Amino acid sequence: MKKFFCIIASLILLTFAACTPTEGDKEKDKDKDKEKTEITLWTYPVGGWGKENRIASFVTAFHNAHPDILVNVSTVDYTTGDAAVEEAIAAGKAPDLILEGPERLSANWGARDLMADLGDLWEEEEASAINPSVEKACRSGDSYYIYPICMTTHCMAINRDLFEAADAWQYIDEATHTWSTQDFIAAVGKIKEYYDREGIEKDVAAVYCKDQGGDQGTRALVTNLYGGTFTNEEHTAYTVDSEQNIRALELLRELDGIRFDADMVGSEEIEAFCSGDLAMAFCWNVVAEINHAMPDLESEFDIFPMAFPTDGDSEPSLAGGIWGFGVFDNGDEARIEAAKEFIRYIVTEKYAGAVTLSSYLPVREMEHDPYENDELMQEYGIFSRYLGDYYQVTPNWADARTAWWQLLQKVGEGADIAEAVRGFPIVRKSAEDAG
Repeated sequence: MKKFFCIIASLILLTFAACTPTEGDKEKDKDKDKEKTEITLWTYPVGGWGKENRIASFVTAFHNAHPDILVNVSTVDYTTGDAAVEEAIAAGKAPDLILEGPERLSANWGARDLMADLGDLWEEEEASAINPSVEKACRSGDSYYIYPICMTTHCMAINRDLFEAADAWQYIDEATHTWSTQDFIAAVGKIKEYYDREGIEKDVAAVYCKDQGGDQGTRALVTNLYGGTFTNEEHTAYTVDSEQNIRALELLRELDGIRFDADMVGSEEIEAFCSGDLAMAFCWNVVAEINHAMPDLESEFDIFPMAFPTDGDSEPSLAGGIWGFGVFDNGDEARIEAAKEFIRYIVTEKYAGAVTLSSYLPVREMEHDPYENDELMQEYGIFSRYLGDYYQVTPNWADARTAWWQLLQKVGEGADIAEAVRGFPIVRKSAEDAG
């Protein structure tokens, strides 16, 4: 009996020993963990991509498909995001993946040799269906520093109820959402007359210029009025000092009912428009309309999106927004490849969802329109035909944005416009050009 119990005890001990991790097993587990590549993803607030809880489902699905890659997500905003990225770069801790547009990924960080070339992704099947104008904006020389997922065309908006009450609706082409510069001038006059008649002390519109926030709207307003441009076609020089742009700035300053507001940014203009304090907004796109339904921006009138007014029979040239992924070159090839694998997964397995999460339009042709049953997105889709040149990749872009709002402030203060636009930021020459 004693011998029997000894045998049983020995078997139990052997079983316990077999189930207990040995030092060798622990080392194997450590090695297994070491095999997992860990990367970081930072996203700017591009629709739902700016909210970690909305991104979580994509990251979880990716982890299930690629258990060997761990993606850690952080979101940044447009107020402090650029500074946060620069601090991370300086500390040698730049994110592996980042979601934003060409003006940052290509014209800024890419131009500084901080980004990995994504050319191999552009050789894959999905890239062949991307809009050619989008492809052009994502390329810098022979390198691609961004792989896009969504785009939009920025526009303006008007208070339809007010336009009808002031007899200004007659100047709107409802079918094409367009109007001429003369129609714009006449409409502003009609609304100002209506305000005066009703004893209403409000401005029709505001040229906001506290800082660069929403500056795509004021740029498009000025350049469209008389057929001007912001840069040349080659993106090698700024053309802000053209006669067309000077004439447009003079018109806006002289037009009764429009003020230059050095204390207002684009987001504040949107709030003023949605609350009824302004009859039109120059800082607008489909996401602005989606957001206006929020309690703090709820409007009590019909918002009608519009292209910017143009001179003569010329079509509008609307500023575009393109957003996609870039990969910082942190000197670790495994992390670079893991980041590219995440991009591949999103643009193949999850593309429709990635687009609708952004609330913007796809950058490539799709067999099934993700917004097929979305009336609002269909309405804003009309502006795609007016998409203009993506000039935000012109060198010295950051300085040009600052110079723009400072120029508008000077115009508002009464400066001589021809003098104020002189010397607008000159593109820096490369070392080869200088030599």
